[in-house]
Amino acid sequence: MSPQQPSLTERRKAATQLDIARAAAALFAERGPDGTTAEDIAHRAGVALRTFYRYFRSKQDAVGPLLTGGAERWQALLGAAEPGAPLAGVLERAVTEALSPGDEHATEQLGQTRGLLRAAQDDPALRAVWYRVNQDSEERLLPVLTRLAGDGADPLEIRLAAAAATDAVRVALETWAGTDAPTTGAASPADLAVRCLHELTGGMRLFTA
Repeated sequence: MSPQQPSLTERRKAATQLDIARAAAALFAERGPDGTTAEDIAHRAGVALRTFYRYFRSKQDAVGPLLTGGAERWQALLGAAEPGAPLAGVLERAVTEALSPGDEHATEQLGQTRGLLRAAQDDPALRAVWYRVNQDSEERLLPVLTRLAGDGADPLEIRLAAAAATDAVRVALETWAGTDAPTTGAASPADLAVRCLHELTGGMRLFTA
């Protein structure tokens, strides 16, 4: 079985984790983290409590797969790009596509992210999960950007680019979550992320060469 083709067991595990994550996100939006227990999440997801703890250490950890899904989407878009194209344009297109909901499911997922980020303002453990997801995303971007930048690219510049791209998305989503702006158009996640990306990468040689 190749790495690109997870086994049936792995797919089932990932599906269960995502079901639990969605249940946790919904309950946090309804009751807040303080008003939600691991038992509540397991019950909403239709799994046993022992199954919950097989995958997650805490109720806050349970939302990780939901938050990670967005990062994986735009990393996949970048991974499909061909080396040699201007990196600024490649990143902007990937960020725009990843944060522009193309269907009802994607719109719902953005709404769940907004609810989680609002709940995280008063929950340090939930904020820690969000920061960890972003740190993981930055690390996973490094080999992708290294391939796209090509031979001879400065490793320091690539690391700065990965940090800037990750922070552009993070700041955009956090800013959007604090408003009632729509999921598309002005002040949407995609609009804000592109603005952040321009500000954070404008002086980098990797993006102006």
